Amino acid sequence: MSATLVTQALILAGGQATRMRPYTDDAPKAMVPVAGAPIVGYQLAWLAEHGVKSVVISGGYKHEMISDYAGDGSRFGVEIRYAIENEPLGRGGGLKFAARRLTDPDAPFFVLNGDVISTFSLADLSAYHEKHSGAVTVALSPYRSNWGVADLDDENRIRGFVQSPELPYWINAGIYVFNPDVVAMLPDKGDHEDSTFPQLAEGNRLIGYRLSGYWRGIDTVKDVMEASKEVRNTGGMLAPEFQTTDPNI
Repeated sequence: MSATLVTQALILAGGQATRMRPYTDDAPKAMVPVAGAPIVGYQLAWLAEHGVKSVVISGGYKHEMISDYAGDGSRFGVEIRYAIENEPLGRGGGLKFAARRLTDPDAPFFVLNGDVISTFSLADLSAYHEKHSGAVTVALSPYRSNWGVADLDDENRIRGFVQSPELPYWINAGIYVFNPDVVAMLPDKGDHEDSTFPQLAEGNRLIGYRLSGYWRGIDTVKDVMEASKEVRNTGGMLAPEFQTTDPNI
């Protein structure tokens, strides 16, 4: 595996995620197990596999569980630093706060929302970011319907249903490459997608990257169950030493 152009990353793992109860009654979202291993475990292993050397984890709600699990990062092959919020700052505020802990504040960095699992090439993403000279590159995933879609003929007779098809739209996958100058544009509190991103888009500095490969956003109990099946079926489970629960549940 060749090293990426970007070798540092930031994981936003401060949210409480009420929609994922009961998983998050006593654990942060990043520690919710998928096929036996926490979401953050998959993220750290993926980052390390693609050449990332240092990671900052932005924590808030029950952050001790993340640091107890991930430690200094050595068992994943990365160096981990922690940025702990004393009060909720929102994703944009949390990102700005945590960016101060980056190993090299003058270099680009990956950003991951704490609720996504993916296996696409980060080397391709970072090369694409460099080629297109934007300020932020947003990884985009095809939009998949949550419902079965009816297949109709010209007289509205139903020929069948397609379960959860991919539709011709692209959604924010919660994975980015940031240039360091964007940090100053982030809000001290609030969401960067409501403030910084529209400003960058207006200036043609926000770039989209259509990812190929596995991606799953994990936002509900149903997502946890479906992601666990997908990981088991594709052989993507983490090794037993990274698991915290029975991988078959």
